[in-house]
Amino acid sequence: MDFKKSLFAVMLATAPLMASAALTQSQVDQFAKDTELLFSVEDNFRNKDAGFLGKITLNNGSDVALPAGESDWQLYIHSVRKISTEHVAGLNIEHVNGDLHRIVPTSSFKGLAAGESLELPFDAQVWIVAYSDFMPRAFFVSGKNKPAVFANTDTEDFKQYVTPFTRENQLRRYNEPKDLSVLATAKVRFKRNSTDKVSVSKEDALKRIIPKPRKVDFNRGSATLNNNWQISYQGQLKHEVMVFMQDLQDDYGISLKAQPDHINVGKDKVIRLKVDPKLNNAKAESYTLEIDDEVITIVGSDNAGVFYAMQSLLNLIPANSQGSASLPQLELEDSPRYGWRGMHYDNGRNYHGKEAMFKLVEQMARYKMNKLHWHFSEDEGWRLEIPGLPELTDVGGYRCFDLEERECLLTQLGTGPFKSGSGNGYLKRDEFVELLKFAKDRHIQIIPEVEGPGHARASIKAMEARYHNMLEEAQKAAKNNIKTRSANKEIQHIDMGPATQYLLTDPKDTSVYMTVQNYKDNSMNVCMDSTYAFLDKVTYELQQMYREAGVQLKNLHIGGDEVGAGSWIGSPICQALFADPNNGVAGPADLKPYFTQRVATLLEKRGISPGIWEDGIMYDRENSFKRDEFPNKTFTVNTWDNIWEWGVADRAYRLANAGYQVVLSHGTHLYFDHPYEASPAERGYYWATRYTDTKKAFNYMPDDVYANADYTRTREPIVNLEALVGRPLPKLEKPENILGMQGQVWSETIRTEEQVLAMIFPRILSVAERAWHKADWEGEKVDSTKQAKDWAEFSSAVGLKELDKLAKDGINLNLPVPGGVIENGKLYANSAFAYLSIEYSLDNGQSWQTYAEPVKVDNNAKVALRTRLNAKQTSRVTVVGE
Repeated sequence: MDFKKSLFAVMLATAPLMASAALTQSQVDQFAKDTELLFSVEDNFRNKDAGFLGKITLNNGSDVALPAGESDWQLYIHSVRKISTEHVAGLNIEHVNGDLHRIVPTSSFKGLAAGESLELPFDAQVWIVAYSDFMPRAFFVSGKNKPAVFANTDTEDFKQYVTPFTRENQLRRYNEPKDLSVLATAKVRFKRNSTDKVSVSKEDALKRIIPKPRKVDFNRGSATLNNNWQISYQGQLKHEVMVFMQDLQDDYGISLKAQPDHINVGKDKVIRLKVDPKLNNAKAESYTLEIDDEVITIVGSDNAGVFYAMQSLLNLIPANSQGSASLPQLELEDSPRYGWRGMHYDNGRNYHGKEAMFKLVEQMARYKMNKLHWHFSEDEGWRLEIPGLPELTDVGGYRCFDLEERECLLTQLGTGPFKSGSGNGYLKRDEFVELLKFAKDRHIQIIPEVEGPGHARASIKAMEARYHNMLEEAQKAAKNNIKTRSANKEIQHIDMGPATQYLLTDPKDTSVYMTVQNYKDNSMNVCMDSTYAFLDKVTYELQQMYREAGVQLKNLHIGGDEVGAGSWIGSPICQALFADPNNGVAGPADLKPYFTQRVATLLEKRGISPGIWEDGIMYDRENSFKRDEFPNKTFTVNTWDNIWEWGVADRAYRLANAGYQVVLSHGTHLYFDHPYEASPAERGYYWATRYTDTKKAFNYMPDDVYANADYTRTREPIVNLEALVGRPLPKLEKPENILGMQGQVWSETIRTEEQVLAMIFPRILSVAERAWHKADWEGEKVDSTKQAKDWAEFSSAVGLKELDKLAKDGINLNLPVPGGVIENGKLYANSAFAYLSIEYSLDNGQSWQTYAEPVKVDNNAKVALRTRLNAKQTSRVTVVGE
């Protein structure tokens, strides 16, 4: 089999070969070290809402001059916005693949002398209003020299390589239509934080359990939990007790003894734990909790119920407790709103390390969440070791400057040219088994996602590397064994079955497509049997890992979303499939359902229920694949696309009514890769909504999807959803098919553990709250008074105790930027979370003082504000008066 040459290898081979002015390695290194490369947004209003004008500036502070005319140097940048400008200042700008672009000199290039600057204006897709859209680690290479990263871009500090956004046409996305976003300022925040302000006492904030219990009665008095207590537990609860004891010891220095309940504990103070399957009409995960001064009684309908009762008890402990803790006496009855309380975590695009996953699982359990949807395979990376397919991680787990993609994937998303760059790595098999056990002990199910048929570039390129490796090994073996003149002829007849066993691409496929992430080659070929052999192999190995961990692989997500239009049309293998009159595949429109049916059947044979993103199960905007075509009793669908004016936000109900099991995953409220506020300094994408803060996620109403229709993408208020959509909106006929809800974090702009945890926390607490507890203010007509009171209690508990607890467990947090105004010579400041410390500075951040009450200042003063949690964690700084 003769594969097409890699597009990138071809590009490299056809690069200008005028090497008379070739740079040395020393010159390459010096130029990148001392030349400043800057990105700028010049005008978002250039092409309505379809494009913007940007600029790259090179300030050559080195002693190296780039010669005029053609030469062999190349400059690579990461740009998630595809650049449409092809020629500027004598340079060609070429889109390589995904976000990677390269700049090469032509005969008309005038050169760049030492000490001079070069400006390269360019047009690109859509718009940029966040510094994080510009990726770090641009790099420079010449000939066969090693690439060198521009030093000022080798950082996570946007200010080093992105020029400030100050003008309206930089801060707003477009002016046709008009961008109505209210940009975050100290004054805007102050007003928002002051709206419907409800005062909550410290005592009430400490007693607020997150997520809120169904029913709780507080009695007079308190119990002091210390080392004098012991635990008496029903035998089946041994694992839950061990986790509980470890948490008490690690977090609060309280060391308890535990014994099975057949042993008499005497007159000591005791925590009694047992399971009563009849509790709350046998509803799963239910529990009761009673706290007296000498006895704490926990009864669960199952082990999970007992575990969640323990979490409620832990939630009541003040954050700074050590050695003992004061608990309010109470009687509590609780059960979950939904059985599916999840978090989707993408570390396929950027890997954030093993510890990030363990920390996420641990904290999800603390807040009674039970499903971790792990998105470990993507275009940009494969993050789990699979026995028998080492290339998946050896190649697919890393990105670097390898245009042939034999050693690593094409570099993307700010990784730069080296394997040591950000976002690289994977979880080893034994580490994943360890994580599964850790999650099992905390009643969390991990649902892996193996992306297909789109978003599969990492697996595609890894399997192509496997093919080439095996081909070379076979040829080498044949040459060693065959010494005759007919050796070459014999080599041509080598059995390549093993090498092609898991291939995901047809080498003769001439299909042309471009995905929304600007990839040209990320679709598995759904017509090839080897595609399904690959998926079955991966599924088999996953099952073995789960079994080793003592759990069952019950659900596997197959992706299905954002397949490039035009995939497979030019594949001879697919054409042959169309020509067969007996297989029910007559043309390209049948291929996605064909793929989904084959994979669903494969999973059914293994006792696994499939999951898919909503667009992966749709023929068109309104019609889903026929449910009875799938043999699976359960087939979950994540409904994410609730951009109301796009007209498909009713899919959650359409799919539930059609018999699919729906997990609400809506982009406008539950996508935590979006910014916390409308500010260019906030990290994240903003395609679904300009921002999503903790309060917006808290206000999500899963029982009435349409009631969440608040604004369009332009931030125009929605007053008539049906008029906006232009057709009747279906009602939910089968509410039993709404399994629950989950938060999502996608990691295109998120490269480190610190960054990903801050994007998730504290917003995930709102998902935990809404998935567990139905608030009394929810409904088509929101009771705003009750809503304000509920938010005040929740946010006060977050500010007073939850943030501290999370920080002590190693969680990097996003702290809300405070609001502030100066009125009548006094500074007034507030925070979205009551009891979170606010600091102010009158000397441009040289010194800080704690804000406790209005402060006398000059009416024209520039006062800096920030919130502070501890010695290490503060919010971004805002300035009152700017």
